[in-house]
Amino acid sequence: METGLEWDRMIVGLGESGHAAACHLAAAGERVAVLDTRAHPPRADDLQARFPAVPVISGDLDDRLLASAGEIVLSPGVDPRHPALAAARQRGQPIIGEIELFARAVTAPVVAITGSNGKTTVTRMVAAMAAQAGVNIAAGGNLGPPALTLLEHHPDTECFVVELSSFQLETTRSLRPRVAAVLNISPDHLDRYDAMEDYAAAKARLFIGAHHAVINADDPWVRGMAPTGATLSRFTNDPDTVADWRLERRDGEEWLTGNGEAVLRRDALALLGRHNALNALAALAIGDAAGFDRAAMCEALRRFRPLAHRTESLGWRSGRLWVNDSKATNVASAIAAVRGMDVPLVLLAGGAAKGQRFEPLADALNGVARGAVVYGRDARVIADALDGTLPVETVSDLDAAMTAARRLSQRGDAVLLSPACASLDQFRDYRARGDFFRQRVEAMVDG
Repeated sequence: METGLEWDRMIVGLGESGHAAACHLAAAGERVAVLDTRAHPPRADDLQARFPAVPVISGDLDDRLLASAGEIVLSPGVDPRHPALAAARQRGQPIIGEIELFARAVTAPVVAITGSNGKTTVTRMVAAMAAQAGVNIAAGGNLGPPALTLLEHHPDTECFVVELSSFQLETTRSLRPRVAAVLNISPDHLDRYDAMEDYAAAKARLFIGAHHAVINADDPWVRGMAPTGATLSRFTNDPDTVADWRLERRDGEEWLTGNGEAVLRRDALALLGRHNALNALAALAIGDAAGFDRAAMCEALRRFRPLAHRTESLGWRSGRLWVNDSKATNVASAIAAVRGMDVPLVLLAGGAAKGQRFEPLADALNGVARGAVVYGRDARVIADALDGTLPVETVSDLDAAMTAARRLSQRGDAVLLSPACASLDQFRDYRARGDFFRQRVEAMVDG
């Protein structure tokens, strides 16, 4: 590519996505440089070993360096509102992301899934369905591996199943999914977006050029995204809502149904919570739209086991059921977990609140929770919202919260870690938080 500029592409941020983009472009013979604000980016050594001619520049986002590139490839963790990036847009420089590069290169059909909650679970379910149906697929994206890494390692796959975040969709314009699904929209990342409308608009970009759209008919934000020109499938939990896929009671049993046909009994699922039954329903709608065999899809759902840190049962200790839902990094996800419990519970919540309001969580806990223990940086914000609804204890950290929960709870109760917050005030990520919780549970003396 002859641009007359120093670099064809300037990649900003060398995490997993940036690394995948750099390798993809360097392998294609493009002039690529990487800019990262960290002194030692995590994937720099691997990139330099594979492509030593690609420079990795550490430091602030330098306007002069950005201006030296024909196109900027922005990693999803970098805020596009940065002044240097705003200046680049004013110059007319295209700002894209790894998923846009994937969209330009991929030739196989793409099934793309997004939402505030449940998207990793649903993506894994759809991948399991495809494998059970004998379809050669590759799955990844936001949940890993990056989409361009999938493309590199699985060039002959029949279908790509990718989970996409709002951050990834912000810089994507050429993706034309065979099937696109938006599962739900709830307040999240409001420290990154100016308003809910901006967050929802980023999610809605998934439907641009989609052949078949799958939407949650119960979610007003998602209902408003229904695209024109695409085949549409709807799923619902509401008996009064018109939809193709629904949860229904028939002869005293709850079923997942499609187009009026009973497809799978809910009790055939090994997952806790009604929200996971809806995840399975969404996965069936997506798989059906993709043309997967229905019997194979049902068998895959029967075999599907909970993912770590997502309403993951850790078993009974001291007469309590301990549930690890560390992945619940927003209020809506925690509400779903609370509503999925079939026994009284004590909630563990806390961390970095990300500008959220916690009054809806108080409403969900009312009448079903014995108490709550809040901890971490924004514990007071949560406690203030829950106060008056149920007993609340405030402690410093998760270890202390578990001790308090054991005291507040009774035999037969659940202790639910569903923090409703980001983990970064005390843990590296939600996985580290959930692993800490699991280790403490496993170390308990049962009695």
